[in-house]
Amino acid sequence: MKGKDTALDTDDSKAPLLPTHDPIHRSESSESFTRSIFTLKNFFVLLGPLLCGLICLCVKLNGGKDTSSRNMLAVLAWVFTWWLTEAVPMPITSMAPLFLFPLFGIASADAVAHSYMDDVISLVLGSFILALAVEHYNIHRRLALNITLLFCGDPLNPPLLLLGICATTAFVSMWMHNVAAAVMMMPVATGILQRLPAAGPSQPVLVSKFCKAVVLGVIYSAAVGGMSTLTGTGVNLILVGMWKSYFPEARPISFNTWLFFGFPLALCIFIALWAILCLLYCRSGSTQALSAYMDKAHLKRELDLLGPMAFAEKMVLAIFSMLIVLWMTRNLTDEIPGWGSLFNDRAGDGTASVMMATLLFIIPNKKQRGEKLMDWNKCKKLPWNIVLLLGAGFAIADGVRTSGLADVLSEMLEFLEKAPYWAIAPAVCLVSGTITEFTSNNATTTLLIPLLIQIAQNMHLHPLLLVIPGAIGSQFAFLLPTGTPSNIVGFTTGHIEINDMLITGAPLKIAGILVLSILMPTLGAFVFRTDEPLLNFGG
Repeated sequence: MKGKDTALDTDDSKAPLLPTHDPIHRSESSESFTRSIFTLKNFFVLLGPLLCGLICLCVKLNGGKDTSSRNMLAVLAWVFTWWLTEAVPMPITSMAPLFLFPLFGIASADAVAHSYMDDVISLVLGSFILALAVEHYNIHRRLALNITLLFCGDPLNPPLLLLGICATTAFVSMWMHNVAAAVMMMPVATGILQRLPAAGPSQPVLVSKFCKAVVLGVIYSAAVGGMSTLTGTGVNLILVGMWKSYFPEARPISFNTWLFFGFPLALCIFIALWAILCLLYCRSGSTQALSAYMDKAHLKRELDLLGPMAFAEKMVLAIFSMLIVLWMTRNLTDEIPGWGSLFNDRAGDGTASVMMATLLFIIPNKKQRGEKLMDWNKCKKLPWNIVLLLGAGFAIADGVRTSGLADVLSEMLEFLEKAPYWAIAPAVCLVSGTITEFTSNNATTTLLIPLLIQIAQNMHLHPLLLVIPGAIGSQFAFLLPTGTPSNIVGFTTGHIEINDMLITGAPLKIAGILVLSILMPTLGAFVFRTDEPLLNFGG
C-alpha cells in the first residue's frame, strides 16, 4: 500500500497545474477560427463601410464642393450593401441611419429619429395589433371556412373551390400584411387538402396538380390582395411615407384614395391569376378525381368545431369593421369632406388605427374576470422589423432630398427627358420586378423611389406615374421561393417545386406588368390627379 501511495504521489507531483492541449487540436482550433473570420458574410459586412469610404475619398460631385450629397451617396452604398446581402440583420441595418446621418453631417440625430415615428408607422402599429387580435380569436379561420364552403359547389367544382380559397386569402391580405395572411391561410388550405391522398408516387396526377394550384393560389393571392390597400403590404406604406417626405405640400395619398386605384388593379391581376391556375392545374377529370375525397360535409365539420361566435370574436370583428369605415370616410371628396375635417384635417389614418387598437385593451372579453380583448403579451409578435425598415426608408428619402443628392441624380438622368412614357413605365415594372426576386420588396422600393422621382422630373411627368409602377412592380416576386417570405411559406408545404413557381409566376408577372402599364396612365391619372401641377416638384 505504501509503495502504491508513493507512486501516486510521484505521479501527482509530475502532473502540470494547468491542462495541456494537443498541438494538433490547437492548430485545428486556429484553423476553424480563421475559417469563421474569412467568410462571405463577413466580407459583405466589411464591403458596406469599404464602399462608403471609397466614395468619400474618390467621388466628387459638383466639382468636389458638395460634400453633403457625396456623403449621402456613400451612406446609401453602405446601407444598401447590407440590405441587399443581408450581411447584417435587416432590422439592425434599418437603424444604421440613426448613427450614420449625424456622423456624416447629413442630418441631426433628432431629425433622423423623427422619421422613425410618423402617421404611417402608427397606421402600421395599430393595424397589426388588430390583425393579431383577429389571429388570436381564429376569426380568419372562420371566415375562410365560410367562404370556401360557399364556393365549394355541390357536386364539387375544383375551379370554383380554388376561386373561394384564393379570394378568401386575397380578402384577408387586404387588411393585414400579406406575409401574415399567407401564414394564417396556409394551414386552412392545407387542412382542406389533408382529405386528399398524401403527396408521393401513389398520388393521382390530377390530385397533385390541384394541390399545387391551391398552395400557389394562396401565396400569390396574398401578394395580389396586399396591393389593394395601404395596410396590405409594407411597400405601399413605404411609397406613401416617402411621397409625404418628398412632397409635404402635395395632396397626400389616403387609405381610400389608394383603394380606388389598388382594388381594381388587384382585381384584374387576381382574375389573371385564377385563369392561369385553372388552365395549368384544373384539367378535365379533376371533379371526378377529387369528389371521392372532398365534400361539403368535411368543411361543415371543420366549421362546427369552431362553435358559435363568442362575444370577444364579435367585438374584434366590430372594431375592425369600424376601423375600415373610418379609413374610408376620413377624406371623401372636395365637395363632401369626411370626418377628418371636423378636426381641421389634423387626424390621419394612423390616428384611427391606433384609436381602434386601443379599444382592444379596454373592452373585456367576457371569458375571465378582468381580462380584456387583448393584452400586451399577445402583442409580442408585432413586426418591429417592418416598422424599422419603414423608418429607414423615410429617413433616406429625407436625406436624399435635403443633402442635394436628388439634384445631382436629376442632372445625371437628363438623357431620359425625351423618352416616351409608354416605354418607360413597363421598363420600370420589369426592372423592379426583377430586382425583387433577389432581395426584399421593401428594400427594392426604398432603393428605386428616389431614382424614379428624379427620372419623372427629367421627363416632366408627375412622379406618381413612375413611382407607383415601380413600387407595385416590386411586389411581383412570383418566380423564386426566396423572393418573399410568403413564397417560402408555400414552398415548405412540400406540394410545390421551383419549376411550378416559374411556370405559374412568369405569365402572372407578365400579366401584372401589362395591367399596371394600362391602368396607371388611365385610372391612376384620374384617382391621383396627375394632371394637376405638383407643388415644389423636384424638392
